[in-house]
Amino acid sequence: MSNQDPKEKFEQPPYPGQEQEVPGETTAMDPSPDHGETSYKGSGKLSGRKAIITGGDSGIGRAVAIAFAREGADVLISYLNEEQDAKDTASYIEEAGGKAVLVSGDIRDEAHCRQLIDRAVSELGGIDILVNNAAFQMPRKSLQDVSSEEWDRTFRTNIYPMFYLCKFAEEHMKPGSTVINTTSVNAYQPKPTLIAYAATKGAIQNFSANLAQLWAEKGIRVNCVAPGPIWTPLIPSTFSAEEVKTFGEYVPLKRAGQPAELAAAYVLLASEGSSYMTGSTIQVTGGTPTI
Repeated sequence: MSNQDPKEKFEQPPYPGQEQEVPGETTAMDPSPDHGETSYKGSGKLSGRKAIITGGDSGIGRAVAIAFAREGADVLISYLNEEQDAKDTASYIEEAGGKAVLVSGDIRDEAHCRQLIDRAVSELGGIDILVNNAAFQMPRKSLQDVSSEEWDRTFRTNIYPMFYLCKFAEEHMKPGSTVINTTSVNAYQPKPTLIAYAATKGAIQNFSANLAQLWAEKGIRVNCVAPGPIWTPLIPSTFSAEEVKTFGEYVPLKRAGQPAELAAAYVLLASEGSSYMTGSTIQVTGGTPTI
């Protein structure tokens, strides 16, 4: 395969102006996101592994689910209520020869998080990989525009479930198991308009670094992936049509990333290829510096 200019590999701004209701649906997006449906080729890196992915129905989660399945893993997909997106993702997992378990519900609820772990243990036969990926954001121009309810929702979606799921999964994860948490470039270069979201992403970085040290003696690795602007349903469902048009043009590569462009980072952190990595973060930011 010949080299490709990363600036031109996928569609560049301006994108069609569009808006959706939260949490958004993949089928309504223009252009359609690339999750690696036709491009990702597996090589058995995760053969026999059992994975949980929150927010696995669409966006980054779908790309990771497809990649994990093609690498030989069975996957439990946690999602809120996006039934069609979840079924579409399951079809790709099953097409790859993996087992797909779909569990809908609100991960802000501690009891639901326990159910996710119990379902993975009973229906997949264990937990080797936990990907905490689901997230909520809502841009606001002023702190006065952020309600207490919205602040609470952001933290209860982005950081609380990570604590619940890791706590409930711990007894089931053996040495060699891995946790991968989705943080963000906003943990390093916070956007004032995403004050609640950016705060949770900083918390994720800190939680992951601490848990990596706490679980090192157990042989369980904990790492992060920090995406930049990625074309997922979260974008048209939380930004205005005008903001969507220019989404991603501000990074050095001058475009939004596609979910497929993150899959390899998650596969690396889930596999034995990263056996000496814990407490680390892989930045996939389109060139935005994190130093």
